[in-house]
This record gives sequence, structure tokens and C-alpha cells, in this order.
Amino acid sequence: MGGLNQSRKMTFGRYDYAAFTSFFAYAAGSVVVPVALVSLARDLGFSLEQGGMTAGGALHFGRTIPMIAAMLLCGFAAGRWGKRKTFGASVALMGIGILICALAPVYGVLFLALMLAGFGEGVIEGLATPFVQDLHPDESGRYLNFTHSFWSVGVLVTVLASGGLLSLGISWRWVVGATAAAGFVAAALLLIESTKSKYPEHPEPIHWTTVWGHTVKILRTRGFWLFFAAMFVAGGGEFCLTFWCASFIQLNFLDAAWAGGVGTACFAGGMALGRTGWGYLIDQRHLKHLIFWSALAGTLMTLLFPLVSNLWMLFGLLFLAGVATAPFWPSVQSYCADRLPETDTTMLFILLSCAGVPGCGAFTWLMGYIGDRTGNLGTAFYLVPACYLTLAALIGYDWWRSARQAKA
Repeated sequence: MGGLNQSRKMTFGRYDYAAFTSFFAYAAGSVVVPVALVSLARDLGFSLEQGGMTAGGALHFGRTIPMIAAMLLCGFAAGRWGKRKTFGASVALMGIGILICALAPVYGVLFLALMLAGFGEGVIEGLATPFVQDLHPDESGRYLNFTHSFWSVGVLVTVLASGGLLSLGISWRWVVGATAAAGFVAAALLLIESTKSKYPEHPEPIHWTTVWGHTVKILRTRGFWLFFAAMFVAGGGEFCLTFWCASFIQLNFLDAAWAGGVGTACFAGGMALGRTGWGYLIDQRHLKHLIFWSALAGTLMTLLFPLVSNLWMLFGLLFLAGVATAPFWPSVQSYCADRLPETDTTMLFILLSCAGVPGCGAFTWLMGYIGDRTGNLGTAFYLVPACYLTLAALIGYDWWRSARQAKA
């Protein structure tokens, strides 16, 4: 029990709640299209049953490109205008992009609208973690896990609500449009200044040359690239399940939006429980143990997915896989900051997200491509345990390396 942090309470302020709401809105905008993908694809002319899986996977891959561009730029923007304003404006931009998705008449407009939303999401992805890190620099692992749990809560609520509404015959356009409202609420919480509490911004604007210097220093640090690879496969494994499990259930078990929504909700519920629980319990020095053993457990669970023939058993496995997946993204970032204490944490988290987000997009597209080539989306699910096993190997190697360094 030495690794559990049961004695210290967690305290939250105004900007913690703004971060919670932003993560919720970010998640809602990210998963509402996957949940509605089967009916959306039929409406816009790229039916998944007739070879449209690659086009479906390309939606998130196309979203990834502006996300990466935004992440590369957001450190400079935050240095010039501050994290709070940059973060808030990006949440509003994401909401606008999702709203245009709801109005899209053809696949091309949907693709471009998701790219616009993706630019806003890229800034969110890059700044959300350092935004919380600055609020709680001493125990970032706990607070990051807890805050990231609202991504999972957003996924859970969105997939259940949208799956239910779609099953009732509500148009996917109304469902997607409603999620855009969450983004506007979150943007208001960030952009409307509070007279009672101030976000701990840097007192003066940071010149772009300073930000660039931090970036170059990190990129020249050899140990950084191990964590870069870890984030790539962690993001890939997590989002493959988030994006494709609803379509997998509808195509292979039950052609009903509610079934796909429940499946995604089981995975999200496991992630929400895992992140909230570890946020309360885990000690900062035990993050490597948490990532390593969770990755091995997740590998064993996800190996069973293509073999399961009972829908309720699949729901149970998705929940357990969510618990195993929960700590990957926030814990890898926080553990990397501990291992590279001489680096600037804002740029470090941004650059790590520049690995995780492409991992999401690349593996999501690859799953769709394999599904089209094999005619069976289930076969593509073996990519998930491959990602998790690679993550365990990378963190295990760093664990062994740090132990050797300590002995030396």
C-alpha cells in the first residue's frame, strides 16, 4: 500500500473545472462522429458495408494533420498570449468545426469541417496537460489522471446519449450539432475572466526564440524519443478502440446504434473509473509500475476481442480494457517529465502530444484499411494488443535503464 496516496486530499479551483469541461467537450466532439458513422456514412454516400471503411478511417486521419500543425504552433501562441486565452479560443474553434459537421451536405465538407475542428483540438491537446500542470506542479500525476478522466466521462455520456437518440430515429445532424454546444460552454468558462481567481500565467510574454530553444533542447535529448514512441502506440491503441468499436459491434453483432453506443460506453466507463481511481490513489514515483502492468493486462484482454462471439462478453472485455488503458496518456506524459526534469514541461507535453495524436490517426486509418482488405474489421483489432505490448516493452526498458543508472 506504500504507493497509494490516500492521506492527501485533492483541491480544485475555477480553472480546474474549466479544464474538466474542456476535456468533456473535446471528447464529445471526437466520438460523436464515430458513434454516428454507420448512419452518417449511408447518408453521405460512403457506406461501410460497401467498402467505405477506409473513407471512415480517413476522417480521423485527416483531422490529425491540422491537429499536429496546431500543436507545433500552440507553444508559441501560449508564450505570446498566455495559456488561458489560447486554450479558450481553441475550444471555441473546435465547437465551430463540429457545428459545420452537422450541416455538411457531402463527404468533402464533412472532411474539411473535421479538419477545422482538428486545428482547435490540436491546441487543446497540446495545452490542456501543461495548463493543469501549472495549477498543480507538485503532484501532477494525480491531477492529470483525474482531469483526463473527464475525456472518458465525455465519451461515456456522448456515446450513450447519441446512441440512444440515433436509435430513436433522431437525425445524426441534430446529435452532432448538440455536441458543438458543449464546446461553446467550455470556451466561455476559459475566456470570461474571473475577478476572484487568476490563472498562474507567466508574468511577461515569452519570446518565440525562447520557446524554440526549449523545443530544440528537448528534441536533442535522447531519452525523449523513447517516450515519444510510447505516446505514439498508446494513442493508437486507445483511439482504435474509441473510434472503431461502435462500428465493429454494428457490423458484426447487432445493427443498432444503441448497441454500438453501449460498447463504446463500456470502454469509456472503464477509462473513467481507472483515471479517477488512479488520480486519487497512485503515488508519483509508482507511475512506471502502473503503465507497465496496465499495458500487459490490456494486451491480454484485447487479444480476445476478435475471438468473442457473445455481445455481453464483449461489453465486459471493453470495460476491463478501458480500466487497463486509462492511465496511459496522462501517466506517460507525467512520468516523462519526472525522467527529464531539466526540460521545459510545457513544450515537453506539447511534443509528446505530437506523438500521441498521429498515433491515433495512423492506427485508426490502418484499422479501416485492414478491415477493407480482409473484409473483417475484427482482424484489424489485433493492432490494439500490438500497440499495448510495444508500450509495455518501451516503459519496461526505461524502468530497467533507470535502475541501472541508479546503481551506477
